[in-house]
Amino acid sequence: MKCPFCNSVETKVVDSRAAQKNNAIRRRRECLDCGHRFTTYEYVVEYPLTIIKNDGRREEYDRRKLLNSLKIACNKRPVPADKLESIVVDIEKEIEELSGAEVASNYIGELVMKYLKELDEVAYIRFASVYKKFKDLDEFKDQIDKFSL
Repeated sequence: MKCPFCNSVETKVVDSRAAQKNNAIRRRRECLDCGHRFTTYEYVVEYPLTIIKNDGRREEYDRRKLLNSLKIACNKRPVPADKLESIVVDIEKEIEELSGAEVASNYIGELVMKYLKELDEVAYIRFASVYKKFKDLDEFKDQIDKFSL
């Protein structure tokens, strides 16, 4: 594992434990060159999942992209990072239940909106404004009105 601070490959595992409802392994590592500690997660990849984009392109599922979009929506909100990881795990479980090798990106977007709506109103509106591609203030107001119903 490469150290994110100095890029050394000389690291050791300090602590290892189950994480995210036993779906991952959390490892605390220490760089043997610079001494910094950092955390990594290991996940089991059940099968390769292909995402069908709106324009018809296909790309391999990348959990980091999903987690990053959640982080952007929740930026400067009182949402713990472990809650975002938990949402990613829950979304992945729902996708696995489809039991297919391909899933539409808009299905994942709707799942993200569902979880964000329960988690944080501001994060939900932020994500919805990008995901739904609001063109003007009226569309933004309509989404807020739908949320408050």
